[in-house]
Amino acid sequence: MLNSILVRRKAVLYAIVMLAVSAAAIKSESASQGSGMPKDPGVRSGPPAAGQPIAGLSAGELYYFNNDGQKTFAEVDGVAEGLGPRFNLDSCAGCHAYPALGGSSPATNPQVAQAATMALGNRVPAFLSLNGPIREVRFVRNPDGTPDGGVHGIFTISGRPDAPAGCAITQPDFSNTANMAFRIPTPIFGAGLIESIPDSTIRRNLAANATAYPTLNPGHLNTNGNDGTVTRFGWKAQNKSLAIFAAEAYNVEQGVTNELFPNEREGDQSCATNGTPESDLGFQVGVTNPSDVVVFRAFMRFLDAPAPACVGNACSPSIQNGHFLFERVGCTGCHTEVLHTGVSATAALSQKEVHLFSDLAVHNMGTGLADGITQGSAGPSEFRTAPLWGLGQRIFFLHDGRTTDLLQAILAHQSQGSDASGVTTMFRLQSPSDQQDILNFLRSL
Repeated sequence: MLNSILVRRKAVLYAIVMLAVSAAAIKSESASQGSGMPKDPGVRSGPPAAGQPIAGLSAGELYYFNNDGQKTFAEVDGVAEGLGPRFNLDSCAGCHAYPALGGSSPATNPQVAQAATMALGNRVPAFLSLNGPIREVRFVRNPDGTPDGGVHGIFTISGRPDAPAGCAITQPDFSNTANMAFRIPTPIFGAGLIESIPDSTIRRNLAANATAYPTLNPGHLNTNGNDGTVTRFGWKAQNKSLAIFAAEAYNVEQGVTNELFPNEREGDQSCATNGTPESDLGFQVGVTNPSDVVVFRAFMRFLDAPAPACVGNACSPSIQNGHFLFERVGCTGCHTEVLHTGVSATAALSQKEVHLFSDLAVHNMGTGLADGITQGSAGPSEFRTAPLWGLGQRIFFLHDGRTTDLLQAILAHQSQGSDASGVTTMFRLQSPSDQQDILNFLRSL
C-alpha cells in the first residue's frame, strides 16, 4: 500500500515538473547556455574505486577469486592456448583494464599498442586509434543484403611465429564503414550482483517506472527464447548469464573454443589445428581442473561493485543537488538507482541492495545512436540501460565509445525516436549551474 502511494506521488510530481518544463520550453534555450557552460569534470582522480572482491565471501570463494580468477582473467593467450584463428585481443584483462581489472577500455588502446607483436602481418584498421577505445566490429549486413550482426575478428594469427604452417587467412574487408557497428567493453564490476537480481524484481520495477513516469516509454525486457527469463548482460542485454557472457566473449574476442562455444568458425580450417574445445573441464582422476569459462564466471560473480566517491550528506552540496536533479528531470525513469538481489547460494550476494542505476531493460535510443543490429528482441536502435555505477572513473562513453565527454554522452540521448529525448530536453532546460551539478553527481558515482 505504501509503495503504491509513493508511486502515485512520484507520478504526480513528475507530471508537475513536465508541465513546468513544457512551459519553460517556449523560452530561448540560449538563455541557459550562456557563459558558465557546464563541463564534464573528467575522470575522477585517486585510486581505483573498484576491482576488489565483494565483502563477505567464504574462504574458498575468496581463494578462488584471488588465485584462479584473477590469474586466468589476466592470462595472455597464444595459439597453443587457443588464440585465434581470428581475435580482437589476446587477454580478457586487456579489454577490461580501467580503472582496475574488470573495468573497460584504458586510455591507451592495446589493440594498437600491441599490434606489432600480437598481430604480426595484420593491418590496424582506421576505426582503431592509440588514444581511442578498444572496439569490436559487427557487420550490419552480409554481402547478399541479409542481416549479419555478428562479431568479425579484427586480427588473425597469420604471420605470428606460433601460427600453424600454412595458416593464411586474411582480415575482413573494413572499407565499408557504413556497414560496420562498433562496441566497446562493458565493465563487469558487480556482475554477480546483477545476475542475482530476480526476474520478478526487474519486471516489477519496470511496471512501477511506467506508472511513476507516465510520459516516458518504459522500454521492454530482452528475454531468452526458450524459457522467457530475463537476459541482462551485454549492450543489448543479449546474454542471460555470466557463464554465457564469458564463454561467448572468450570465443568471439579471443577465438578460444570452449564447452559452451565448442566449434571454430567456418573458413578458418588452415589455421584451426587445435583440438576443440580448446578450453574444457579437465577429466583427471583425483584432480580438480575447472575450465577457463568456469573460472571467468566465478571471477565476475565475486567482483564487487564500484564504490562512489561519497554517499548522502558526506557529498558536496553540488553533488547532493545533482543527485536530486537527476531524479527530478526523469533520468531515473530508466536509470533505476537501486534494485535488490534475491536469496543466493552465495551469501555475499544474498538479499543485497544493488546501486546499479539501471532498469536492465532495453530502450529505443533513436536514430543518433542506432547501430542497425538486432539481438533477441532488442532492435536496431535499442540498447540496455547502461549501469552508471563506476561512471566517475570511466573514460569512454556510449556503446561505441564515440566520446570521452560525459556532457556529449548525455546530449546524444536525444535524437529522432529516442525514448530519452524528453528527459534530455529537461536536462537542457536546467540552468548551467544545475546541469553542472548533475555532471558532478554522475562523476561521483
